[in-house]
Amino acid sequence: MNGQIPEETIEEIRKSNDIVDIVGEYVQLKKQGRNYFGLCPFHGEKTPSFSVTQDKQIFHCFGCHKGGNVVTFVMEMEGFSFFEALKHLAEKSGHTLPESYQPVNQNQQVSQESQDVLNAYEWLTKLYHHLLRHTKEGKTGYQYLIDRGFTDEVIDTFQLGFSPNSKEFIVQFLEKKGFHPQTMVKAGLLSMNDQQEVSDRFRGRVVFPIRNHLGKTVGFGGRSINNQEPKYLNSPESELFHKGRLLYNFDLARSHIRKQEEAVLFEGYADVISAYAAGVTNGVATLGTAITEAQAKLLRRYVDTVVICYDADDAGVQASYKAAKVLKKAGCTVKVASMPNGMDPDEFVQQNGAERFRKEVVDVSDTYMSFLMRFLKKDYNLNLEGDRIQYVESVLDEVALIDRPVEREHYLKELANEFELSMDTLTQEIMARRQKIGPGQDKMVQKSNTSMAKAPYSQKKLLPAYHNAEKQLIAYMLNDRTIAEKVKEELGGSFNVEQHQIIVTYLYAFYEEGNGPDVSLFVERLPDPSIQSLVVQIAMMPIHQDISDREINDYIRLIRVEHSDEAAIKSLKAEQKLAEKQNDHVKAAQIAMQILEIRKQLKNSIH
Repeated sequence: MNGQIPEETIEEIRKSNDIVDIVGEYVQLKKQGRNYFGLCPFHGEKTPSFSVTQDKQIFHCFGCHKGGNVVTFVMEMEGFSFFEALKHLAEKSGHTLPESYQPVNQNQQVSQESQDVLNAYEWLTKLYHHLLRHTKEGKTGYQYLIDRGFTDEVIDTFQLGFSPNSKEFIVQFLEKKGFHPQTMVKAGLLSMNDQQEVSDRFRGRVVFPIRNHLGKTVGFGGRSINNQEPKYLNSPESELFHKGRLLYNFDLARSHIRKQEEAVLFEGYADVISAYAAGVTNGVATLGTAITEAQAKLLRRYVDTVVICYDADDAGVQASYKAAKVLKKAGCTVKVASMPNGMDPDEFVQQNGAERFRKEVVDVSDTYMSFLMRFLKKDYNLNLEGDRIQYVESVLDEVALIDRPVEREHYLKELANEFELSMDTLTQEIMARRQKIGPGQDKMVQKSNTSMAKAPYSQKKLLPAYHNAEKQLIAYMLNDRTIAEKVKEELGGSFNVEQHQIIVTYLYAFYEEGNGPDVSLFVERLPDPSIQSLVVQIAMMPIHQDISDREINDYIRLIRVEHSDEAAIKSLKAEQKLAEKQNDHVKAAQIAMQILEIRKQLKNSIH
């Protein structure tokens, strides 16, 4: 599974990466008791059922049942092979894997073509940036950015660059580095015309590197500075570059988003960069398109609150409305910043400075409902009685969707005061609407927020007593080597559930190798993901630290009785089948009675 990498190296890397820190880079975790909970990144959910246990260094989702340790988590999240996940964690913890360590299965690696493209992007990012900052050819691009208010520090932080207005320069550079032109055309780094001539796609443009969440450049955005069309040009969609899944600056903003418990969503690169220079370091942007469901879900995994900060023109307000709807649907708490005087965020920062941008724009953002009320107003002439009534009706439709009674009352009072309506009438209208939506909403919401602690250990169906006894016994075996040795001596592999037989067989071998109780390390030795998940699920069951020998013996007795009786029943069933073949129906009936009696005794012994 781990190629030529020594076990002690794997162990050192795994122990150097705390699972809470690594998972916390992808999921907003909140401590509850000894564990951390968050929304599962592997399936859609609105109530957290994803749990991380720091002392055991494992994770488990009680919804989709995925589970494992820090290495398997990174493998799942990134689609990495074991080797790639280990390499990624090694880089994070300051370890170096020698080049001699190679994965057993090369097919698990990122395709060679994709790796070549990543390397080409890395070279071009450095080259474009060097050309902008240190060459005569890059002066026009550099001056353009300085005129926009960008400092050298910001230009360096975002690795902004410039592509010279030459058809051959970048093509020749890539060829000298060993990259095939056809591969680069396919990846969108180079363009090909009808005459099959290859040239730089971004020539004559200021270049904005677009990085994935790991900080690797996977695309470029090019800004025209000489009236070229189009004004903005992105890399085309590819295996590495998916506009609908990436957010500009997410890699740099992620830690700030978690720290500030808020993300600011902008429309363009320049807005993000200006805001960053102004101290708004938790800003991200979509890549020239409306926000997608995937991007909204990505933000929701990290944070509850998203502030939309789009342009103040009609198109910007319309885009804010659409984005607010998508983010709200993903479960985000949405705020909308109001840009004064029809300005865009970049212009405001340049004219008014950093402090005013934060205080007058970001910090005073409207709530989702306040923005919505303002947005809906533009469709009505409130001087007309009919339009006033229609506007109130449309606002009531939205207020009815709010789950918190206090929040609903707040907006109803606003309506009542503005249009001189009675609270009783408005409240009746809301109640009628909520009954149509579905009764008991408030109770359901309240219940869902308090059921999280109970959810992990609830069973969907009642399992036989021996089944639960086996799981409970394995939980103690995972926690205590002495208990495992006792069970091995008295039961061996004679568990009744096949998956449990597999687990204890591996566990006996694990302890025989001299390992102590370490679920995270043990999980790594298991070849089957479904068995890994089951082990993690069992490891997260509550156990008593001072379990008595008598209780352990009771579990063993239950398992042994079931095993011996099931063996007897199996033998009797074979006899019964033979009697039926020989048409000895009396004997077959007698055997059936014996089987029933054994099952009855088994049931009585269990209860």
